[in-house]
Amino acid sequence: MNDCATVLYDVINRRRDTRREFTGAPVADDVLERILLAAHAAPSVGMSQPWDFVVVRSPETLRTFRDHVACERDVFADGLSGERAETFERIKIEGICESGLGIVVGYDPTRGGPQVLGRHAIPDAGLYSVVCAIQNLWLAATVEGLGVGWVSFYREQFLRTLVGMPDHVRPIAWLCVGHVADLPDIPDLERFGWRARSSLSSVLHHEHYRS
Repeated sequence: MNDCATVLYDVINRRRDTRREFTGAPVADDVLERILLAAHAAPSVGMSQPWDFVVVRSPETLRTFRDHVACERDVFADGLSGERAETFERIKIEGICESGLGIVVGYDPTRGGPQVLGRHAIPDAGLYSVVCAIQNLWLAATVEGLGVGWVSFYREQFLRTLVGMPDHVRPIAWLCVGHVADLPDIPDLERFGWRARSSLSSVLHHEHYRS
């Protein structure tokens, strides 16, 4: 395996969903541009490039979104009991204000026109393209020494209104992006006992799906 391949696999395995490690140091504009260019270089169905990126640095907006996420955390926590409730209590689900930078990724299904090559049989292919862009951004941020945390405890309409996305654009992710003290060796959800990583053999099938 050559050096480039070794570096790539190392970055893939070092990537983490970051929460408590943010230092708050500002991300330089040239670094931010590089990771956004990496996202924008992602493959997309029919070359539609159906993504939008809203960069958020306003402390007021960060606090408003943090408070919304905290409320949604409480909604989720209210449905837990016993060991699950105790485990979830130890897990930090966001680093919105600590990171100092949010990137809201949107999906515009109208991008590319009404006839997107390759999407006629799989309507969600455009959505999958946006997720590829997010993964590109995440890996590029890891190379740059930045952490990324994907916040999923929010209502789409709230976030759409908060950052002014039009009704037809779907907010797919709020990504907390920033400098980190370190990246943990073990992901938080695994370290705190929420879920363990499964083996490749448990999800690998040959020729046909097996139960």
